Amino acid sequence: MQSYLHRSEERGHVKEGWLDTYHSFSFGSWYNPKYMGVSVLRVINDDTIAAHKGFGTHPHDNMEILTCVLKGTISHKDTMGNQTQIAAGEWQLMSAGTGIQHSEINQGDEAVHMLQIWIHPNIRNAEPSYQQIQRDPKQQPNQWHLIVGTENAPMKIRQDAEVKAAYLNQGQQLDVKATRQLNYIHVISGQVRMGDQLVNAGDALLFAEDCQIEAQQDSQMIWFDLPQA
Repeated sequence: MQSYLHRSEERGHVKEGWLDTYHSFSFGSWYNPKYMGVSVLRVINDDTIAAHKGFGTHPHDNMEILTCVLKGTISHKDTMGNQTQIAAGEWQLMSAGTGIQHSEINQGDEAVHMLQIWIHPNIRNAEPSYQQIQRDPKQQPNQWHLIVGTENAPMKIRQDAEVKAAYLNQGQQLDVKATRQLNYIHVISGQVRMGDQLVNAGDALLFAEDCQIEAQQDSQMIWFDLPQA
């Protein structure tokens, strides 16, 4: 299996007061020309947000922004009129389109752990939209759960891409079918074996062929099925 392993320690680590974050790709004050994204996938930020802190109101445009809450609850408010709570096991997709402003604040007494993911759209300057679902792979382990995609996905993305999530118990296996051209699997927790690669928490593997994943420990992961850039 031809592949490229992106190790966790190669990520950018920024800790500034209330925010402790790891950047898989160049973002904000952390820049590495080697890591500028994969295909249409531009950002994976692994954020831990302190209690009663967060991202104040700020703008975005022409980006598909996916949030996966792993622990705690984040409070969302935007200029489309949405004011919601996103709890652990829930996912939010904002299609920024022509432009939105939003805030994400931890109003609780404990830290929030979440992933923030950006994907370039294939339609520019579309009308902004908001979607949110509850889909915790821990509740139904050892299978892929489709999160975002095109026709049959619970949340629709403006790109020829899919995002799936899984929680794999130790010793269990999952197949990855390369339906598009690039597969990028980011391991959130645990440790898995993919082909001849041992992939740890925070690592990601880029590959183009079908493969099988075997959990060396109880593991959670996210699969980006991407077009060739």
